[in-house]
Amino acid sequence: MAMLRDSSNIQFARKRWTNLSQHALCALQTLATRDGFSVTSGDLLWLDGAWYVTHVGLSRLACRKRCFGIDVRPVFTFCDAANFRWTFKATVYKSNICRGFVGYGDADPSNVSPMVRGAEMRVAETRAVNRALRKAYGIGICSVEELGSGLDAVTGGTKITPRPANGNGFRSHPKLRDRLLQLVRQHELDPVLVKAYAVEFCGTKTLREAKRDQVENFIQHLADWAEKDKNALLCQLNSYLQPESASGRGAA
Repeated sequence: MAMLRDSSNIQFARKRWTNLSQHALCALQTLATRDGFSVTSGDLLWLDGAWYVTHVGLSRLACRKRCFGIDVRPVFTFCDAANFRWTFKATVYKSNICRGFVGYGDADPSNVSPMVRGAEMRVAETRAVNRALRKAYGIGICSVEELGSGLDAVTGGTKITPRPANGNGFRSHPKLRDRLLQLVRQHELDPVLVKAYAVEFCGTKTLREAKRDQVENFIQHLADWAEKDKNALLCQLNSYLQPESASGRGAA
């Protein structure tokens, strides 16, 4: 089976990347034999004269190795939501007695592909997980998600068509969701009540119907109020409690 897998990897790699040297093919064979990586499954990519592992490949490796668990959390000291800068810490536990392998990942507009602008938080999380998995399982090659231009190389430089400025502001712009969720976590607000307040503030039936500028104005308003008078903000949010919900929260 291993020989068939190696042969399939090499054949597929030669068709996709016609400039592979014998050294590159030998390295591919080693990665396939030692770690079970498959080019056909998207585990590896050849970029700028080197092999890179993908998040898919590392996740599949973790499953094969029966990884016990992965803990991921933001490092708020190095996070700046307003400027889309995020840092995450990931800890991989290979077994229930493992002390953990730690990896950090950061992302901001300066070090991510233009294709994923607005998704810096998710990129940082993925990078942290990738680094922790590479440490845990001794993967010496870098992951493609850690490269700022990696996704452009994978897709051949395909660009995403910008959405109209008056389009669906909340659903179409992940960075708005990230900023709002960050505020909710930072100030320990009730997300259900914040959503109800946002709908009234934007004057729409649902938050998905709100325009981008409406959501941006609400986020700025919420941030300013939380900083200046959090108690008053909490009173405002509590006004959206339903009678049955209020009694349920009190009982809890």
